[in-house]
Amino acid sequence: MGVSLDGKLVVAISSRALFDFEEENQVFEQGDDRAYMNLQLDRLETPAKPGVAFSLVQKLLAFNTSEAQRVEVVILSRNDPVSGMRVFRSAQHYGLPIQRGSFTRGQSPWRYLRPLNANLFLSTHLSDVRSALDAGVPAAQVYPHSAHASEANPHEVRIAFDGDAVLFSDEAERVFQAQGLDAFQQHEQTNAAHPLPAGPFKPLLAALQVLQQAGTPHMRIRTALVTARSAPAHERAIRTLMNWNIEVDEAMFLGGLEKGEFLREFEPDFFFDDQTGHIESAARHVPAGHVASGVRNSNTEV
Repeated sequence: MGVSLDGKLVVAISSRALFDFEEENQVFEQGDDRAYMNLQLDRLETPAKPGVAFSLVQKLLAFNTSEAQRVEVVILSRNDPVSGMRVFRSAQHYGLPIQRGSFTRGQSPWRYLRPLNANLFLSTHLSDVRSALDAGVPAAQVYPHSAHASEANPHEVRIAFDGDAVLFSDEAERVFQAQGLDAFQQHEQTNAAHPLPAGPFKPLLAALQVLQQAGTPHMRIRTALVTARSAPAHERAIRTLMNWNIEVDEAMFLGGLEKGEFLREFEPDFFFDDQTGHIESAARHVPAGHVASGVRNSNTEV
């Protein structure tokens, strides 16, 4: 019987999202990939420092036990195969059991998400993220200069999600953009009993709930909905999650307040939002990624 990833939570991640390769990337951005390759080879025995998504990956992998392998992390990188050796060496140094990877030397690797059946793709390349989202894979552009995760919750994976255009579709956001706040509030109050359509990250939240229910004494998952919605628009969001039979541990209805300081207190290992302004606010305090979906991103240049 062949090897299969069926039934696992599969996270695909770029090397720059997992490790801090910003110094090396400056060489790559100069257009000399041969110099970049040689630099990575020279540093082969020097483990790269943890990157923005390192804590998230490390904690998710802690759900694996000798009895059950529930999480698979795969490197999908624009690095060349030679540089890929340093990625695997660095993972081994930190005790991350990462065995699979695709290194495409400058080409987009997102197409390999399909055979992986990935539940999440994290990359620093916006174009790759857009392609993944178009293919139906939850994906976010990692901000490599985001703050790193707090070490205060070593036995808990904490993940925070925006609502509209992330967990939910952008249906309500389109009303807000076209008609303003009052019309949005009225629309959501009128439709409170009608669940919102699913957004790009609903499948990830559902997969995390399955992982949580499988359980391990060493690691838990704590999720939060962090949204600019306020009452009375809160009810439709809550009822939508109830309709999906999905629970979140916390819900913050901030009514337009900046999210960054609230996220600082929640201390997530990662936060997902569709608006770059919210991501920039959050990134000062926590690891953050831009979900380039919905009406707010429809006219954004790639």
